[in-house]
Amino acid sequence: MSDITYIKVASHWVYLSVFIDLFSRKVVGWDLSNSLGAESTCNALKKYLQTSGNKGFLAHSDRGVQYVSEEFRSLLESVHAEQSMSRKGNCWDTQSIIINKVISA
Repeated sequence: MSDITYIKVASHWVYLSVFIDLFSRKVVGWDLSNSLGAESTCNALKKYLQTSGNKGFLAHSDRGVQYVSEEFRSLLESVHAEQSMSRKGNCWDTQSIIINKVISA
């Protein structure tokens, strides 16, 4: 599962992209960036792939532009991962929102 949280640092925002293993409930990939582009989400996924070597997994996220980008979808396809997205208009399908609220507090 993946999500992005916004963190205010001094007078600007940074964006934390995380991948969470739902079985272990551990953060398995992350990236901190000054921009909200797909590159950060892809970097977080690459960190997960480097440490796990997993292929053919299910990657769940919301419908953010980062997750529908060609760059992200191509990366998933290259490791035979299946993409799953929240239902349109239903933020509760992506429970990592709860974790990100704790980080932001």
